Amino acid sequence: MTEEKMLVLLRQGKISKWFSGIGQEAIAVGATMALENDEWIMPLHRNLGVFTTRNMPLNKLFMQWQGAKSGYSKGRERSFHFGSREHHICGMISHLGPQMAVADGVALAYKLRKENKVSLAFCGEGATSEGDFHEALNIAAVWDLPVIFLVENNGYGLSTPVQEQFRCENIVDKAKGYGMEGVQIDGNNILTVYDTIKGVREYCIERQKPYLVECMTFRMRGHEEASGTKYVPEALLAVWDKKDPVKTFEQWLIQENILTTADIESIKTEVKTYIDTEVEKGFTNTAIIPSTEEEVSDVYAERIAFGGFATAIIDNDAAIEHSRFTIREKRFVDAISEGIYQSMITHDNLVLMGQDIAEYGGAFKITEGLLNKFGKDRVRNTPLCESAVIGAALGLSIEGYKSIVEMQFADFITSGFNQVINNLAKIHYRWGQNADVVIRMPTGAGVGAGPFHSQSNEAWFVHTPGLKVVYPSTAMDAKGLLIAAVNDLNPVLFFEHKALYRSINGPVPEENYEIPIGKARRVEEGEDISIITYGAGVHWALEYATRHMDISFDILDLRTLLPLDYDAISDSVSRTGRVLILHEDTLIGGIGAEISAWIQEHCFARLDAPVLRCASLDTPVPFNTELEKHFLAKSRLHEYVQKLLHY
Repeated sequence: MTEEKMLVLLRQGKISKWFSGIGQEAIAVGATMALENDEWIMPLHRNLGVFTTRNMPLNKLFMQWQGAKSGYSKGRERSFHFGSREHHICGMISHLGPQMAVADGVALAYKLRKENKVSLAFCGEGATSEGDFHEALNIAAVWDLPVIFLVENNGYGLSTPVQEQFRCENIVDKAKGYGMEGVQIDGNNILTVYDTIKGVREYCIERQKPYLVECMTFRMRGHEEASGTKYVPEALLAVWDKKDPVKTFEQWLIQENILTTADIESIKTEVKTYIDTEVEKGFTNTAIIPSTEEEVSDVYAERIAFGGFATAIIDNDAAIEHSRFTIREKRFVDAISEGIYQSMITHDNLVLMGQDIAEYGGAFKITEGLLNKFGKDRVRNTPLCESAVIGAALGLSIEGYKSIVEMQFADFITSGFNQVINNLAKIHYRWGQNADVVIRMPTGAGVGAGPFHSQSNEAWFVHTPGLKVVYPSTAMDAKGLLIAAVNDLNPVLFFEHKALYRSINGPVPEENYEIPIGKARRVEEGEDISIITYGAGVHWALEYATRHMDISFDILDLRTLLPLDYDAISDSVSRTGRVLILHEDTLIGGIGAEISAWIQEHCFARLDAPVLRCASLDTPVPFNTELEKHFLAKSRLHEYVQKLLHY
């Protein structure tokens, strides 16, 4: 009846869009009733029954559907793209498949805490064609996770029929391929759905195994109302109309003498009054008055005070000189390892995940030895499935865990790009759920690894609000920034230059400390030319300055690329009036372009020459070492310094 009311309001122009679940209501309602109220559900477009069964106030749901400030996402999301921690419902993204990996992470949290719970993820038959479906089921099976994957097979995607989606006879047949159990049921019988999910839940908890349930059903309306149903044969609609889950349940209740026709009409009258009253309340919301301050502040979760430990903050050299730190000389790679180790001790809810990170110790041996210290529960090898691992990390965060995900190479993040850009980055802004995830990114060229293991891809993520991007150049910063990233409540991409791992040494405090995210470091103070750089570029600049003592260089190490330290950039510009931005990334679209634009816009009066950018060639990274040297920005540094000096 709520659905029917929404269709009336849509025709009246009082709401703008509606994804109808008419014809398949029994699945959402039955499955949700079969779970405990504190077990997470990952619903999709047509799962109104999840929200109503969890007793979410209809008036607030209505505010959500019309984009009101009083809805669940402050007007920032449409229809069912929202979540609620209070009701243990995880907000979907439009890409559908990624929800299943998030369910993996939640189930992993239950398993680690030895709680008798399951998570449940919905998907349609169309989403089973996505790689995320394969990855999520595979991880759930390999890790023995108590998660239920529920497929609503309603015959069509938007308009594409199942025979154009897959060639297997039944979706449930795929369960065997993952080593899990599965069952196909009548999704239009609420008693069957409830009974099945109830039993499957018990199985998943008792056996600590995943389960695939295929619910056969039909969507009687379009994908959304504007789509219509012209592509569906009339005869097929007639067949499924007779199987309508609400009508058939009413008939069963009457046949079993549980309710009479009069009882049903009385219930409908009561429900109609409730719906009308709630919709009227929903229309009382006030118009949104946009606030830039509020919009920006909600992009990131605010850091709160941590209990049980204290972390020293090192934001300048004086903080070390006047401290009681025990300083040791360490390699860049060892500083990162120590930062991970100390974070694992500080946070007993921190989980490491990645390919070959357990017994093998990772491709660069950074996690070597951690398995013996913290065990397989917290140091977890993953299958080759970057998307699902990042999604699982988000699921862990939803249940209060922290995680560090190691990309074997930064280049491989492309296989998990959607989870980073559309799930991790946006989730706090959308419905207030933080993503407490650090992704370690071994990056950069100079080691002869070719075009798929040498890219500098930090600029891809600097453009994405909600992420933090960190890129240390020294051993001290590597450890301190990693600890700060783990302590942060937001998703942090932590770039580690591979060429620096074992070539750079430096003083590192033995104790637990943080380098503040978002604060640059003045490496050298000078008055002729500012070099603004990060990562390997810092060492290129220092090496060049050492060979050209006649030039006074002001070298600024950004350390954090998102958010940028604009105050430090401005100060450096003021000291010299001539600015060279140096980075290993290719020129076009690199972060140097953003910094250059900001300087021109905010510091123009202090400039004595155009801002120049020295970057690597706009080509893929070549394998041959001579070609690679030619590719790198370092080979053109002298040319750009002289050009700027003599402007």
